[in-house]
Formats: sequence, C-alpha cells, structure tokens
Amino acid sequence: MAQDTEKLLQETLEKDESFRDSIGTIDEKGERNFLFPKKPSGFYTQRRQWVSYGLLAIFFAIPFIRINGQPFLMLNVLERKFVIFGQIFWPEDFFIFVLAMIIGVLFVAVFTVAFGRLFCGWVCPQTIFMEHVFRRIEYWIDGDRNQQLRLKRMKWNAEKIRKRVLKNGIFFGISFIIANFFLQYIIGQQAWWEIVSDDPAQHISGLTSMLVFSGVFFFVFAWFREQACIIVCPYGRLQGALLDRNSVVIAYDYLRGEKRGKFRKKEDRNAAGKGDCIDCGQCVDVCPTGIDIRNGTQLECINCTACIDACDNIMDKINKPRGLIRYDSENNIAEGKKTIFTTRVKAYIGVLAVLSGIFTYLLFSRAQVEAIFLRMPGQRYEKVDANTYSNAYNFKLLNKTPDAKTYRFALIDPAGGKLTTAGGESIAVKASALAEGAVVIYLQKSQMEGTSTELEIGVYEGEQLVETISTNFTGPLVKPK
Repeated sequence: MAQDTEKLLQETLEKDESFRDSIGTIDEKGERNFLFPKKPSGFYTQRRQWVSYGLLAIFFAIPFIRINGQPFLMLNVLERKFVIFGQIFWPEDFFIFVLAMIIGVLFVAVFTVAFGRLFCGWVCPQTIFMEHVFRRIEYWIDGDRNQQLRLKRMKWNAEKIRKRVLKNGIFFGISFIIANFFLQYIIGQQAWWEIVSDDPAQHISGLTSMLVFSGVFFFVFAWFREQACIIVCPYGRLQGALLDRNSVVIAYDYLRGEKRGKFRKKEDRNAAGKGDCIDCGQCVDVCPTGIDIRNGTQLECINCTACIDACDNIMDKINKPRGLIRYDSENNIAEGKKTIFTTRVKAYIGVLAVLSGIFTYLLFSRAQVEAIFLRMPGQRYEKVDANTYSNAYNFKLLNKTPDAKTYRFALIDPAGGKLTTAGGESIAVKASALAEGAVVIYLQKSQMEGTSTELEIGVYEGEQLVETISTNFTGPLVKPK
C-alpha cells in the first residue's frame, strides 16, 4: 500500500505542468477570455455570504460612526490627516501609522503561512463585492453559466439589449454608491455631505472625484473582474514565497481521487482502479478565476471554497464521503502529517507580538499636543543690553485632541530666563488644528553656556505640563564675563 501511494505521488508530481504557463482569462491569441462561473451553493458558500453581508453592513455604517466628535475611520491623504478609532494621527505621528501598516502586513503574512489565502476568499473587498454583490445580480439578470454563455453567443436583439442595459445600469448605480462611501472614508462624512448638498459649481473637484471613482469601480466589477486578483494584486505572487507544504489551503486529495474516471452505476471503482473523482468538471465550472484545483495550488486560487461545495454536492449524489476537495495541507494529504504552527509560524508570531506591544505603547503614550520650535531664518542672537541676549523662534503648536484648547509656553531650564509670546501669553488652538506664531527668549550672561545653550521649554494647559520641547539658544562666540 505504501508503495502504491508513493507511485501515485510520483505520477502526480511528474504530470504536465504546462497549465502554469498561462492564465484562464487570456486565450491563445492573447485576447481577453471572459469567464462564466457556475453559481455555487453549499455549506461554505452560505457562510461566506453571511460573513460578506456582515462586512458590507460594517463598510456602509462606519462613515456615520463618530467617537468624541471624530470619524471612526478617515484616511484623508489630501490634508495628511488620519483618524483611526476616533484617534487623530498627523504627519508627526507617521511612524506610528507606518508601524501599524507593518503589523498589518505581517499579520497577513502569518495568516498566509498558516492558512493560505483565506483572507482573499472570505474578507477581501474585491471578492466580497464581485462574488456576493455584482455576480449575484448577474445571475439574477443573465441566468446561470449556461444561460450566460447562450446570451454571449446570441446576436444583438431586444432581449440581449434589454439585459445588457439593465445589468450595466445597475452595476454603475452600485459603483456610484460605493464611490460615494469610499470618498467619505477619505474626506469624511461631513465634507461629503457639503459636496452633495451644496451648489455643484462650488464643488467641481469633489463631484469629479465621485465620477472618477464610480468609473473605476464600474470598470473593475463589470469588465476587469478576476483579473484584479490575478494580474494586479501582488498577494497572489507573494503567496509563492509564503506558502509551504504545511500551509492549509484548498487542496484536492489526489490519493483518494486518482485515477479519475467517469461514473458508472453499480461499478466497483476500486476494482476498476478508479479513484473517487468522476472527472465531472464541476470544480472547474464554478471557479471564478478559471482554474482546475486538481492541478494543485496555483497563483490564481483565491480560496473562495466554490470548488469544495461543488465537489461535495457531487460526492453526495454518488454516495461517496465529502472532502475530496477540502481545506488541508499538502503534507497532511501526502503523509498524514498535520502541522500548522511550525517553527516558522511561531517565529512570525513572536515578531508580530513584539511589534504589537511597541505599537500599543506608542499609541497610548502619544502626546495630545505637539510643539516645534524653529529659529527664525537668517537670525542668530540679539544683544539686548550688557548682560542680556535674545533669540527669536517660530513655533508650530498642534492640538491632536477633538476639543479646542488654550496653551502657554514657559521656560523650564535654565531657570530664571524669560519667554515672551507674540500676541499674548495664551495660545488658543482649535480642535484638531495647528497654531503658528513667534516667541522670543531672553537669557542673562550667567545663564549661558558659550555659543550654544540647551533649553527646555514646557507647554502648559493651565497649570498642567502636557509637553516639553528641547532647543538651543545661540550666544556670542566668547562667553561674556
């Protein structure tokens, strides 16, 4: 038995690999080959629908959620203002944002090493909108796979025109809705409402952005489709470096399925040397990227589970156990070794835990106000009198909180120095805004340390010290006596 298994494994490894030289969406002439996957149904499809509808509800609800007056999530690249969980992040906090992105990428990498492209099949927005919104509308209007193929070959008549206009009209309408919500994630719900409720002539750029985003989404979901996963998305290529034989992917059990053969009633398939695969092609017909999962793990596979449900339905009909195609690792199929948390996975998790700890610390220790002192251009120092020198600075004071604040500056070290702020001692800063101004610092000879004296300046809210700043005070080349 062991020899038979080894022989079958060897035959599988030596099979024709030419299918890897091309993709299902491009024909032999290099032209676009449109795919018409059969509508899937079954255990996994139903649960993916539940997950997708839950995530869609979250997507459309988030722009309306506010925490302490701030959006729950906003990524305003134009104004370089990012709001995550109600917390505002400015360019000065960019290192925290970058660390969060690194953690996200590392989490996806860890998840891929252990569980393959589970993210693509269950959570990716491209898959959710394509398979559970646009594709379902297409099934409703054009019918299932055979009806869609018939419609494609049909000459342009009243029926074809009606269906094409209806489908593409609905597609563009949904794309327009998605674009509006996408725009809210960038500029915020209030700014979006001003664009749609105000005089259009005052918001040409905003309205243009809506139409551009709508056109992009319509192009992707009406024409480009699965090519976004196969050609554009780098994740498919990244998995080649992340997956190993212990990764849990959607896999075909070739030990059980081979040798393939058509189903015949009352035939003893074991005696005939046939496996459980009846070569019905249903796993290929339902695949949204046009691959044959029986060829093994492939770049195009997004782990959508459609082939699992299709195969399980066939196994039920021929009274064979389910699981010919299932979530499993190559090592478990070939050798019966199921090891998910390998040394590699544990190492990734360790690094992820360390980075997450650093991120948490930086997030909660982040100052709510940030000040920057810059010496005025072209100036060094001024001699006020025989014992006093002054330096002038420009300051920027950033209020990161959702409330208006009033701050003041005070010189902490060296003690006894004098600091004056142009326009008055108090500095009013609006919520989530930046204030700018000038200050002049005076030091006595006895307080100076040669040509450069280190200063420590405190930022106070009332009597509470909320931030400290370090800068230098420039004096004469020779310390005065």
